[in-house]
Amino acid sequence: MEQQDWDIGEESFSLSALQQFSWIEEFQFSNDGKKIGVIVNKGEGNFSVWENGKLWDSNFSRIWYLRYSPWNTLVGLVVDDDSHTVCVDGELWSNKFDFVWNLLFSEENKSIAVAVQKDMQYAMALNDKVWSNFYENANQFILSRNGKKTAAVVQIKSFGQGDIFRFQQGCYSVAIDGIKWPTSFVNVWTPVFNKRGDKVAAQVRLSLYEYSVAVDGKCWDKTFSCVWEPCFNPLNNSVIAPVRIDGKWGMAIDGNLLWPNKFVQLWNQQFSANGKHIAAICAPHFGKWTIVMDGTIWNTRFCSLVTDLVFSPNGERVAAIGKNKKTWHLVIDDKIWPNSYSMLWKPVFSFDSKHVAVKAEKNDQYTIVVNGLEYKDSFDVLAQPIFSPDSKKILIRGIKGDTYYRRVISLDAFGGC
Repeated sequence: MEQQDWDIGEESFSLSALQQFSWIEEFQFSNDGKKIGVIVNKGEGNFSVWENGKLWDSNFSRIWYLRYSPWNTLVGLVVDDDSHTVCVDGELWSNKFDFVWNLLFSEENKSIAVAVQKDMQYAMALNDKVWSNFYENANQFILSRNGKKTAAVVQIKSFGQGDIFRFQQGCYSVAIDGIKWPTSFVNVWTPVFNKRGDKVAAQVRLSLYEYSVAVDGKCWDKTFSCVWEPCFNPLNNSVIAPVRIDGKWGMAIDGNLLWPNKFVQLWNQQFSANGKHIAAICAPHFGKWTIVMDGTIWNTRFCSLVTDLVFSPNGERVAAIGKNKKTWHLVIDDKIWPNSYSMLWKPVFSFDSKHVAVKAEKNDQYTIVVNGLEYKDSFDVLAQPIFSPDSKKILIRGIKGDTYYRRVISLDAFGGC
């Protein structure tokens, strides 16, 4: 956002004009907070998008999954003349399909990707350019961080519903920009790109009972009774993944165990941005969830789940959301914030790594909590908080009644920050 976008103050916008429509669907907020969009129904089979008081010129028989891109364009998946395609700020892609889904963005090169189906064949499209190869089955679609490449799990051999022998010979692989790996597997899951977007790793099943990780089609030397989603070190492209051995889970790096610890469950691991630290969600004992960082298990425990693990930008702090039966809590650096909530969303660190903000639900209203302190106001609809580049302010985007509010506030508003 521009420097002036971070001037402290409030802007508001009336939403009362939306009362003219029979129904509306899911408000969306631009990252800079200056635009608000929503799908509106103008009559039977007649849909459009309302943005900041104006309707798109185009009308469609259906619109869904409306989202703002990181660069603040409004993108939706639409049905136009019985064909499915992507609409960006009211402008249609030239390619048309039988179905589109799985909308993906990359801010680095302002890229938009989707999964597509045509004539019962599947592929991906990136910035309105479609794979040259289609497959009879494809899933788990991904876009590289730099927005230049797409990938998916694809079926490369046909087999009948009861053809278990052909299935066990390996009928699945990974396709990158439509070009499949030369190797095939019994199953493939969760492909991931490295930071540069020039390597892909995935979980693979080699037989009925053997699992491993493949990087660019080549498997680790060792196999396991199960594996979970891998991830790349952002500095050296080494790959880590949780692996199951003798009924317990451990962390493996390039096929070899990294930590001596074993767990009832271990997943959602990630590297810090500087590649120096690894954190993951784990269950050291049955029904007890927490975080493990560089092999050291936190003392904090939750009985229901832990989710939304996040590293700070400097790589030295970790936050996550934990649940105990019906209450949600934020845990950071192995310490739990004092208040509990009906729901919490993914934590957001400030750029200097000193502050943590989270969207919270309490008494059917939504507010922002920073460093454990609640904002004085609440909203009917609320977007995720965004910190200013200098980490001294926060952007709040929310709806109360029939008014949309864009507020830039100092962290001093929370007290103790």
